[in-house]
Amino acid sequence: MLLDIIAHGYLHASFWEIVLLAFLMTHVTIVAITVYLHRHQAHRALELHPMVSHFFRLWLWMSTGMVTKEWVAIHRKHHAKCETPEDPHSPQIYGIKKVLLEGAELYRAESHNADTMTTYGKGTPDDWLESAIYTGRRDRGIKIMLLIDVLLFGVAGIAVWGVQMIWSPVWAAGVINGLGHWWGYRHYEVPDASTNIFPIGILIGGEEFHNNHHTYPNSAKLSSRWWEFDIGWFYIRLLSLVKLAAVKKVAPTPLLVAGKTAVDLDTVRAIVVNRFQIMYRYRKDVIARVVKDEMAKADESLRTLIGKAKKLLVREESLLDEEARAKLQSVINTNDTLNTIYLFKQQLQELWQRSTSSQETMLHALQDWCRRAQETRIKALEEFAHGLSSYTLRPA
Repeated sequence: MLLDIIAHGYLHASFWEIVLLAFLMTHVTIVAITVYLHRHQAHRALELHPMVSHFFRLWLWMSTGMVTKEWVAIHRKHHAKCETPEDPHSPQIYGIKKVLLEGAELYRAESHNADTMTTYGKGTPDDWLESAIYTGRRDRGIKIMLLIDVLLFGVAGIAVWGVQMIWSPVWAAGVINGLGHWWGYRHYEVPDASTNIFPIGILIGGEEFHNNHHTYPNSAKLSSRWWEFDIGWFYIRLLSLVKLAAVKKVAPTPLLVAGKTAVDLDTVRAIVVNRFQIMYRYRKDVIARVVKDEMAKADESLRTLIGKAKKLLVREESLLDEEARAKLQSVINTNDTLNTIYLFKQQLQELWQRSTSSQETMLHALQDWCRRAQETRIKALEEFAHGLSSYTLRPA
């Protein structure tokens, strides 16, 4: 009996059954990280039933050895100090190779920083279970998981356990923290290098949408376009249906009123709330259209120059290096239309950066911006400025 358990485990699973169950177990780990650690604990975007919350806490302790407070504190510091020398794991600082291959080591090093734990670890579990079982006993948790794997799968359980132990360091510490600030597409030009890695967020629980997350860090939903699928959000909705989760916040959805032509205080408030979506619209409806038109009119040499500068016209200015700034300047110096739409983009961004300005002052500035934009005779810019008046915070 004992030898049979050691050889085959209680499940007597076939090879492919073991592969499937190993994938399901690692998937539970990823779901625990994204739903419990990330969206619930770090950002308070949703509430979880205590039963669900503790299941995830226990599972992570066994499958990764992670302690809630450490993960949360390190992640919050990442947001607070993003892309600076104090960021615990920025590939812009450490290099992509180090974060990809040594992301777990960077995490462990930061977990020993007492100041990080004190400053950023507030509000995490601080009960008897945390102090008596989890904190300081990470090795005990993963040993329990090893025993469970061997009992379930026999000798093959050792391999399953090995996969579990590398899953989080590779995907969470390496890919999300590494590629998520290095490679991919961006909807929103936030002042950090965050990217969306892939439009189908299954393998790492929806964390693929890292640019979306850095734009709206307190949103329980990470996808922002109809063609993006966030499986973490799917699980949150399922938990919500059975009253095991309650969503507190998601990214704002722009409200438009057809026929509204006056730029008023409601317009100002709506534009501030929806500023990232509005700049996304500016990129698609103004910059992309104008660049296409200007390339069609330009000669071959200038067409190539404009094509190379298209991304630079969109890019968050603080992320441009000296070489990129020089390339951008050379293009807008030779094309008045591109220079105009770039200046109007900067001026529009400045409107909501006036944190000390009164709403009346912002209203006058926005009205002036729209008036001047409609006088440029650049059709795409005129239409965009006209459309801003339809934004509202009041449902129709």
